[in-house]
Amino acid sequence: MSIFAPLLIAVDGGGTGCRAAIGTQHDGILGRASSGRANIGNDPEQTLVNLRSAVEAAAASAGLPVSALEGATAYIGLAGMNITRDEARLRAALPYARIIADDDRPACVVGALGEGVAGWVMAIGTGTIVAATDGAGFRYVGSWGFHLADQGSGAWLGRGALNLALQCHDGLMPHSDLTRALMADFGDNPDAFVAFSLTAQPGDYAAFAPKVIAAAKAKDRHAQALMEEGATYYVRALKALDFAPGDPLCLLGGIGPHYARFLPEDHLAGQIAARGSALDGAFHLVCKAAAGEVLP
Repeated sequence: MSIFAPLLIAVDGGGTGCRAAIGTQHDGILGRASSGRANIGNDPEQTLVNLRSAVEAAAASAGLPVSALEGATAYIGLAGMNITRDEARLRAALPYARIIADDDRPACVVGALGEGVAGWVMAIGTGTIVAATDGAGFRYVGSWGFHLADQGSGAWLGRGALNLALQCHDGLMPHSDLTRALMADFGDNPDAFVAFSLTAQPGDYAAFAPKVIAAAKAKDRHAQALMEEGATYYVRALKALDFAPGDPLCLLGGIGPHYARFLPEDHLAGQIAARGSALDGAFHLVCKAAAGEVLP
């Protein structure tokens, strides 16, 4: 590592996990690490714990002492971020010399497409990011959080599947393999569903999404209906962002690529692979900030 190079911290936090990178402009990323969920809107205290854990583990992987972090510049992108509310909280709780706070969307788009590249991004994990960029500015649809939005997300799929299982239990519709499996997960006891829901975070619901995806591939009627409903929402979201078939579209996240089977075929004509991760995007942005450049 360059002795006189300022230390840079990049953080990408979401409903499933928090990822951190440590490095310098000269040397690039020197260490990476991850920890637990980091949606600052849903659970600010645990987010701060997991954020610090990921950053300190990244420093350790780079062979740096924790004390070295005090002079660092940090770009922190978190799901659920409200800059007005949360930036001061981050500065009070974290020892870094300079903190740039943002939500998790800009780093995701920059990581996926690269800076200055036009395109559309659907990053679907526990939550959702549907974005368009002309290479300079960003436009978004949704991302209003689990309780008001996040249609088609992992959390939405999980909650929807549990809801369908209870409807099947009540005799409102016939069971499928998916709903029977979900009932078995809760001991065939609907009261256990209710108890789970009283404390469940979005990431807890998203834990059921892989079952929904696997069931949809197996032609389960309820799973397919959920995926089709999510895909219908994403078609509307892309249209609102002036997407046209053939435009460059990047599907990423733990859930995003699985929607390819449910989107109109012409929407995938310009599908592109992600150039990098949201953490890569966050590190690029902290490098720009450290160089005194204006962030997009």
